[in-house]
Amino acid sequence: MAKQPQISEAADRTGFRSPVGEALLHAKEAFVGVGAFSVFVNLLMLTGPIYMLQVYDRVLASRSMSTLVAISILMGALYAFMGILDFCRSRVLVRVGDKFESALNETTFKSWVRANVKGGKMARTTPLNDLSTLKQFLSGNGPGTFFDMPFAPLFIIVIWYLHWTLGVLAIVGAVIIAIAALMNNARMKKPLVESIKIRRQEQIFAAQAQRNAEAIEAMGMGENIRQRWLSFNEQGRKESRTANDRQGGSGAFTKAFRMFIQSAMLGAGGALAIQQIITPGAMIAGSIILGRALAPIQMAIGQWRSFGSARDAYHRLNEFYLETEETIQVTQLPEPKGALAVEGVIAGPPGATKAVVTGLNFKVEPGQGLGVIGPSASGKSTLAKLLVGVWAPQRGSIRIDGATFEQWERETIGKHIGYLPQAVELFDGTIAENIARFDPQASDEAVVAAAEWAGVHDLILRLQDGYETRVGLGHAVLSGGQMQRVALARALYGDPKLIVLDEPNASLDAEGDAALTRAIAIARKKGKTVIVMAHRPSAIAAVDLLLALRDGKQADFGPKEEVLARMTEQRQQQGGGAAKPQKPPQKPAPAQAQQKTAPSAAPTSISSPSGQRGFMLTKPSGKSS
Repeated sequence: MAKQPQISEAADRTGFRSPVGEALLHAKEAFVGVGAFSVFVNLLMLTGPIYMLQVYDRVLASRSMSTLVAISILMGALYAFMGILDFCRSRVLVRVGDKFESALNETTFKSWVRANVKGGKMARTTPLNDLSTLKQFLSGNGPGTFFDMPFAPLFIIVIWYLHWTLGVLAIVGAVIIAIAALMNNARMKKPLVESIKIRRQEQIFAAQAQRNAEAIEAMGMGENIRQRWLSFNEQGRKESRTANDRQGGSGAFTKAFRMFIQSAMLGAGGALAIQQIITPGAMIAGSIILGRALAPIQMAIGQWRSFGSARDAYHRLNEFYLETEETIQVTQLPEPKGALAVEGVIAGPPGATKAVVTGLNFKVEPGQGLGVIGPSASGKSTLAKLLVGVWAPQRGSIRIDGATFEQWERETIGKHIGYLPQAVELFDGTIAENIARFDPQASDEAVVAAAEWAGVHDLILRLQDGYETRVGLGHAVLSGGQMQRVALARALYGDPKLIVLDEPNASLDAEGDAALTRAIAIARKKGKTVIVMAHRPSAIAAVDLLLALRDGKQADFGPKEEVLARMTEQRQQQGGGAAKPQKPPQKPAPAQAQQKTAPSAAPTSISSPSGQRGFMLTKPSGKSS
């Protein structure tokens, strides 16, 4: 049984177990250690006030140099020990942040990629950025500041011990600064959230503009796009400026007030010292201890922006994991043979309220090739995504060897599927790595075999670095046809059982068309199940079955010659003319015989089932598209 990772605690009221909370719970021992370090660090913070108290009350009174030297050495040792403990605490927090990110990196990336496949609002989230925000907060000064805050009452108690008047003054100062911190949080929250939201929109828009730079430049849209981006930028800066102004105001107030209350403590202590109620050393020590008691609260205000960002990132990550949670356990099934069955499928894009394809029922056996035709927007690409399992039907089922995609482990079934999407993009890496699907265990023989099967081996060798040619951002630029042919080799890598090609010849020339036809014929001869979404007739030259779609519905299905004959007759009837006598359809040859038969030339001038000219069969001209 292949089991998904189990989350043990940290469940919210819905019963969802948060991976973020789980990762933090795994670091609880480290946090206990940080807390222990914080105890000693804060106790050692009393070194300065105690040293000052001893100098004023003992050394100056006795004029003993030996006493001064002894307490100075002790003071230096205690400060050194405090520095070591503070350094250790910092190192532990850095490693907590690193371990936290490491624990969630793989799960987050995997879920994010799948969320983009499924679409919906989760596809627009940036969980990797949120994970990085949390990691930076855990590794920074924020956690240490919040660990120090509980020691403020201890310092106030020490001040109270010196004299209750000083203690009351310390309590008043702490309460006022705490209220200022809470008000700062309330006033900053809205503009901070809005700033983060608008900045994210700005980044998404900028990335879209970069991807479509050629279209923007060609159509003179540059100034309009810049103005639109500037509007996002201005709104984000406005909200960020508001949040920073409010934080700056709170920070300035607390800083000034802390200095005032320390001076007031010094004044009150002076009055008590004049009356000989306390010693001059207690007067100085009280002011220093108060500064230490209020420092964590003031620092918390300075850290509030990062804390707010981390808090929002935590909630967004939990929401993301809740929406993308996958807890289904599946049994390992035997290697598929490729038998495909589509049963009563009604489906559309994820999150859509209206179905794009309805009433689909057909079967394709290993060794058969199915061409799917129809005008634009008839549902061909939707069907392609359904057949490879990236989208799920709303009703009905799609089965491979009798099992739905939910019954297969995704990584297992994916190795037996070859998919060439309509929009082809190669990843940053070498051509060999792209063909091998970035499998680190891929052999050179398997990569070359896939390239030869796709008929792209010679094309790759003609490149300057051959299979080691790097593609992607900043590297070699391939034409649309070259990318499509390399992507075809990637689809054929690993000898897949089910091959789905979505308009595989959209960018191909005559040589590429011939290579595609050979590849499909070889796949059928090997006993593979091949599905081709066709917009040009040459794509279906090597298939034996045809599925015609019209307005998302199954208009016809059967042997290719019979479906084409019925389409011709229907077109002639719609044209108002008498239909020419048709030869009775021949009984389709058995699958093995069909595999051995060479692909026949495509018939001429036959339109789509709806009479539209979205799919037109013509004799191949040999010219590039």
